Amino acid sequence: MSSPQPAVAVVVPVRNEAGNVAPLVAEIAAALEGQWPFEIVYVNDGSTDGTEAELHRLIALHPFLRRVAHKQSCGQSAAVRTGVTAARAPVIVTIDGDGQNDPAFIPALIRALEAGSPKVGLIAGQRLARKGGFKRFQSRIANAVRGAVLRDGTRDTGCGLKAFRRDVYLRLPYFDALHRFMPALVKREGLAIGYVDVVDRPRGSGVSNYGLWDRLWVGILDLAGVWWLIRRRKRVPDVIEN
Repeated sequence: MSSPQPAVAVVVPVRNEAGNVAPLVAEIAAALEGQWPFEIVYVNDGSTDGTEAELHRLIALHPFLRRVAHKQSCGQSAAVRTGVTAARAPVIVTIDGDGQNDPAFIPALIRALEAGSPKVGLIAGQRLARKGGFKRFQSRIANAVRGAVLRDGTRDTGCGLKAFRRDVYLRLPYFDALHRFMPALVKREGLAIGYVDVVDRPRGSGVSNYGLWDRLWVGILDLAGVWWLIRRRKRVPDVIEN
């Protein structure tokens, strides 16, 4: 049973993932139960299948489960921001809603963040032994281009498993696709990035909501914008409080 005041909030953005909701909720709860007071915040990003009904059914069973919804799909970064804004906990973990991210890695992310705070602003999951053929190829190209331009030292920014402090996230400039540039923008705030190797699994059910256009071509404009933002930040203020 979770505490009324959670220490950790797991934010799960979903669109048309009805068949994956119940198994993932059970796995997240099993990973956190007895370790941290927690809440799970699902953000229904304009689903048109049975996702909304499934969330309402599970909320009646689990007091730690919450749901917020977008009337229409606004994208993964918007869903993450909605979930982080709604969360009550100071520590946020994000995880994809398709079941490919394994919740068993969540405790390792949280412990790494706790050990590194306050100098470490983000713990990013980095996927090992990925499968997926052309989808994997797309990600490798996008990550290689991003790394060459931004020099953020991160091999895999597309992994949905991330842990960070809520206050750090809310300081970042928001734009669609923010979730793919978090390491560079957290570094822009003068904070360090930590990494945890994770292993992906096959999707539970349904089909991917993202394609080549989302992964590469649209990202070129975002990449240029993030590069500009980083260059415009000359110095991070070192604030002294009396």
